[in-house]
Amino acid sequence: QVQLVESGGGLVQPGGSLRLSCAASRIAFSIYTMGWYRQAPGKQRELVASITSDTGTNYVDSVKGRFTISRVNPKNTVYLQMNSLKPEDTAVYYCNAKRGATWEYWGQGTQVTVSS
Repeated sequence: QVQLVESGGGLVQPGGSLRLSCAASRIAFSIYTMGWYRQAPGKQRELVASITSDTGTNYVDSVKGRFTISRVNPKNTVYLQMNSLKPEDTAVYYCNAKRGATWEYWGQGTQVTVSS
């Protein structure tokens, strides 16, 4: 079955950077819109960033100018470069994929903790 495997999470100080990776398998990766959601304790899950098959991008306002989503189709991988991290970015980050309106596939998540 389709697998999305995230990596790159961890503990970082405020102002620091992390790059998350999501490797997809058993999926026609290049035709899917890929996204990164996050969920913090006690908060609703939110879509942080997405990238379409033709590399159009969207970001939630709170990360604009700090986060960059990108994809490398030959590697079936999507990235989330996170700079100038803030404590409020602390969450579990999930990779996901869709072709239509509904996110079809989800990864298991990777923890990002921003703390001094």
